[in-house]
Amino acid sequence: MSEDEIARLLLMASIEGGSPFWSKEVREQSATQVVELLLSGFYTGTKNSAEKITSHIKTLNPEQLVNEIESSNSQLITPSHSNWPVQVEDLLAPPFGLLVRGDSTLLTEPSIAIVGSRNPTSYGIRIAGEFAAGIADRDWVVASGGAYGIDTAAHKGALAAEGGTIVVLGSGINQKYPAGNERLFAEIEVTGALVSEVLPSVHAHPARFLIRNRIIASLSRATLVVEAAYRSGSLRTARDAAEIMRVVMATPGSITSPSSEGCHRLIANNEAVLVSSVGDVMELVLPLNDARMAT
Repeated sequence: MSEDEIARLLLMASIEGGSPFWSKEVREQSATQVVELLLSGFYTGTKNSAEKITSHIKTLNPEQLVNEIESSNSQLITPSHSNWPVQVEDLLAPPFGLLVRGDSTLLTEPSIAIVGSRNPTSYGIRIAGEFAAGIADRDWVVASGGAYGIDTAAHKGALAAEGGTIVVLGSGINQKYPAGNERLFAEIEVTGALVSEVLPSVHAHPARFLIRNRIIASLSRATLVVEAAYRSGSLRTARDAAEIMRVVMATPGSITSPSSEGCHRLIANNEAVLVSSVGDVMELVLPLNDARMAT
């Protein structure tokens, strides 16, 4: 591995994702220089847990980190890699690197995120699966978070249509969560991709799922919310997408269904475009793809 890749590994192992300060430092200097400055004590006395980060980096063995990645059957993707998804650079705090198991080329393909409730109705499951299959039929990748409910339905819909699908995990590649989706993840590894911004052995943590939502949003040209309660993590993904000027869409549900309150709020506040068919979705995203191809 290059010096930059080793430095990014050390940062991935020592800094929780989504830190605007450390992402800015890496952008303005380099990962290698940031690590050197940390070890030299340059950041001592500043905020952002510099001393704690430095202490942790000093305990790490780069060779062991590389071996851990190789043993996990994943690859490290960084900005110097041909399959690095440049669209994540739109984030205020892009990941230092990504670990990918499966087909990393999917990260550079046009994709649409489908997210929603972990406790959906049968209507939500059917809609998510149908939209995902329709999107995959049109040769777009479906991205989601691998959670129970709408995420699972979206991944399964894409697989049923023999399309590509990306799971952005809230844990390490070797700690796939939720465990009940292990068989689904194994299937996705064959034709899709599992993606994580943390090292393979890192366990899932509630806050980390919210942090990883920004990656789902940034990988995709648009985000579709299918069934979300009034307070839902899926709304965080929608906000993350809107902040980086991505199209946000939502499917309507019954006006009496609590499972659709979040979607209805997005639509009512003009924070999402109402879509009722895959055709509606493609009308919104195809101009984006045409513009990208023209540049």
